Amino acid sequence: MVTFNELGLSSSIMKAVSKLGFEEATPIQAQTIPLALEGHDIIGQAQTGTGKTAAFGIPLLERIVPEVQGIQSVILAPTRELAIQVSEELFKIASFKGVKILPIYGGQDITRQIRALKNRPQIVVATPGRLQDHINRRTVKLDCVHTFILDEADEMLNMGFVEDIELILKSVPEERQTLLFSATMPEPIKVIAQKFMKNPMHVKVKAKEMTVPNIQQSYVEVVEKKKFDVLTRLLDIQVPDLAIIFGRTKRRVDELSEALNLRGYAAEGIHGDLSQAKRLSVLRKFKEGSIEILVATDVAARGLDISGVTHVYNFDIPQDPESYVHRIGRTGRAGRHGLAVSFITPREFGQLKNIERITNRKMDKMAVPSLDEALEGQQRVVIDRALQIIKEDNLSFYHRLADELLDDHDSITVVSAFLKMLTREPSETPVSLTDEPPVRVKNRDNYSRQGSGGSGSGGRRNDRRDGGGRRDAGGARRSSGSGEGSRRREAREPRGEKRRYDKPKSRD
Repeated sequence: MVTFNELGLSSSIMKAVSKLGFEEATPIQAQTIPLALEGHDIIGQAQTGTGKTAAFGIPLLERIVPEVQGIQSVILAPTRELAIQVSEELFKIASFKGVKILPIYGGQDITRQIRALKNRPQIVVATPGRLQDHINRRTVKLDCVHTFILDEADEMLNMGFVEDIELILKSVPEERQTLLFSATMPEPIKVIAQKFMKNPMHVKVKAKEMTVPNIQQSYVEVVEKKKFDVLTRLLDIQVPDLAIIFGRTKRRVDELSEALNLRGYAAEGIHGDLSQAKRLSVLRKFKEGSIEILVATDVAARGLDISGVTHVYNFDIPQDPESYVHRIGRTGRAGRHGLAVSFITPREFGQLKNIERITNRKMDKMAVPSLDEALEGQQRVVIDRALQIIKEDNLSFYHRLADELLDDHDSITVVSAFLKMLTREPSETPVSLTDEPPVRVKNRDNYSRQGSGGSGSGGRRNDRRDGGGRRDAGGARRSSGSGEGSRRREAREPRGEKRRYDKPKSRD
């Protein structure tokens, strides 16, 4: 392993790195930082969670001159959440260098961004649509940019930002350093690299380095109409501290969060149609623990960095293996153990095998839990709480009443009564969810993001992805309107049958 001390970093950056507790560089950092410091253009192929923000952020900050006012570097990110996360991490790394960093993204008041830009930040982290808006308004000047970074380029392609990216790159000086990071290399990304990069060095993190060993990965085979009952039983049995449930569409997220609340779980959802203020409010409550379950689409959850997530549930199997790796990477962080459970319908086994093949990791099959097992799980929660109270040994005030109870009833009956009173019995409240069509693998040996048009698949874009209203330059529809929100407006979803989850006839 390579340590940061071996990378020849400046004292201000090393001081920040040490404060953050970084000692050994991750594979993507060890390979990228030396090349970037030498000034090479770089294509980095790496997943979220591999440390790529520091991989491009450290050499970028080494090149920034704090005394020079104005934008010296632009980082493009596909979503506002990722833009915020990248900005926060750069702030930490630059804490002893005095660099001004500004995130700009759709959903935030543009006049406030214009005022912030007048403070002449050296680094701008932006979503493509909003940055293009500022370029059109002439509220940003990119003529002094010497470093340009594309983060999660394939996701920006998938969201239809190719034309924005090309227009922005044309606004940046040709004499610059360009770094492009992408989990996959579909053809449009290769075209961008050939057109706008100079003799780029290719850095690739192998698949075995992408998977997270401390995440237990399982799947449960279940038909669509039984999914929700199985989900709530798993929640009762596993009792996650914080859980993220992934749904494929905005409609699914809304229906799932409503259904979970009907059955007594503290859950809220986030997706592309929510205002930025609402998203931040939901995320704050989740981080603080006032809600225990976050329901999210892939795009809304992109870039989320929340510590303490113990469980991830793929209520809908993702469209592609990259999204799967991204989803499960929300748990098992900072060396902690995590659990990821995927719900697989009988017609989705091809996609399950595809994910296992690409991630080089086999999932364990779980048995469908029964209602009795869910009840027992909730009883275990009460018992654990009782044992903790016994351990604290502050029960003397209750001894007299306890003696009176035991004079009239046997101890088994008394304990059973209190268990029954304190146990939250699994709810069987009927709920309604709209069926989602199964994900199918079109080409097992040369998979692509289904419908992204990349990786040589020639596939048709799936417009049901969150934020998928605008298509790429490969030749399809773009939504009308201006600004990032309209560019990412979700296309009409396919019709689905509303599934009613009625009270089961038996506990099995």
